[in-house]
Amino acid sequence: MTRPDREYRTLDKDLGRITVAESAQFYAVRPVLRLGAGILLAVSLIFLALGLTGQQPGLIVTGAGFVVAGWLGLSIGANDISNSLGPAVGAGAIAIGPGLVLVGLAEIAGATLAGHAVTHRLAEGIVDTAVLEGGAGGQIVMLAALIAAAGWITVATGANLPVSTSHSIVGAIAGAGLAAAGSQAVSWDGIAVMALAWILTPVAAAILAGALLALLRVRVAEAEDRGRGARTWLPPMVGAMVGLFTAYIATLFPAVSLGLILPLLLGLAAGLATMLLMRRRVDQVLAESGSDKPGMKRILRQPLLFAAVMMAFAHGAGDAGNVAAPLLVILTSAQPGELQAPLLLLAVAGTIIALGAALFGRRLVGMVGEGITRLNPARAFCITLATAMIVLFASGLGLPVSSTHVAVGGVFGVGFVREMLDRRSAPMRADLPVEERRRRQLIRRSHVVTITAAWMVTVPITALLGALCCLAMLSLAGI
Repeated sequence: MTRPDREYRTLDKDLGRITVAESAQFYAVRPVLRLGAGILLAVSLIFLALGLTGQQPGLIVTGAGFVVAGWLGLSIGANDISNSLGPAVGAGAIAIGPGLVLVGLAEIAGATLAGHAVTHRLAEGIVDTAVLEGGAGGQIVMLAALIAAAGWITVATGANLPVSTSHSIVGAIAGAGLAAAGSQAVSWDGIAVMALAWILTPVAAAILAGALLALLRVRVAEAEDRGRGARTWLPPMVGAMVGLFTAYIATLFPAVSLGLILPLLLGLAAGLATMLLMRRRVDQVLAESGSDKPGMKRILRQPLLFAAVMMAFAHGAGDAGNVAAPLLVILTSAQPGELQAPLLLLAVAGTIIALGAALFGRRLVGMVGEGITRLNPARAFCITLATAMIVLFASGLGLPVSSTHVAVGGVFGVGFVREMLDRRSAPMRADLPVEERRRRQLIRRSHVVTITAAWMVTVPITALLGALCCLAMLSLAGI
């Protein structure tokens, strides 16, 4: 029987791990902060020289835009890599070096194949660049947004604040557009839809991750015959994950997909093959353990690695637009008509994010995956899979969401379901003292307040910074 002092412990332990990981993030990405501060200083000097010489801003804006966007992509990769790779490394599914390569390739693939929707939303769904005065106006609006978002992320990360790049770039673009052309240039409905997605996606991840854990607990971990439960439920569960992702990837190639027929067939084939492989894996673990209680860590290593690849693909699809959208407007703002994000630009954005993960993410992944934040493999699998699916869905709709905030929603869902099942299985256990229950409630409330405040504060702050940067550059350029 589970001891009384273990009741309600799981969620608080996982939330404590997230808190420590956020604190460790500052020390792991200090090189990125120094690089970002240097880049922002260099760009400021460039525009000071522009104002003193009176030169046309077009070429300088383009060059400065690539410099700031490059640092922003490096920062995204360095900060968010632990969300994808940390649980898989912690479970022993893959070493850090090969994991960084695999996840980096998935980031590039996600950006190239599925990053266009979010890119177009950020480029055209926040500010109508057609109402700006000439091509240089659109260029300066997006450069001001890049500088504002990069500046705020540099300061916030240095202060150990859990801010989102997606939230930052949305607020910065809106503020710069408002300063350049007034309120009629800003799509307030579009911003409201994004804000609603920021609220709903963590809730959706909580529901999905909790449902997945409930399935594992009830049908496998608490089954009378755990071996039979694992052979019955784990293969179709993992097969469905692989099959759905395969079908989704196939839909990204419309020239060969033949509508939905070929994607469904490919997904079905991949799902069935995975089911057979997973059934063999469960049998192998049961035979090696010599009991009918299989070790979930060994069984879930490969599925957790696949979920990490899905997560990296989803992250590339969602966050590449933060880099590619401003550059798209900067490069094409002088050309009228609908903007089209070229595959090369999306691939470059994904490569920059992957490079940031490779250069600066190793230390953070090691701390998160191998040390302070090692999650139970079953919970890590549920959280990673739920986060990947929700972020992929949002990215397909062109909605820029924070993968970190979505993952925290998954942690809450898994923790609450775990506690609900614990109370159901041992209803006669002694309750925790009132003081301890109050302390745990405060811990949970603090995480909700911190995350909510982070995105609520980020948007107005970056909007103000974007407006100030835009006004300053328009004044220097004489527009």
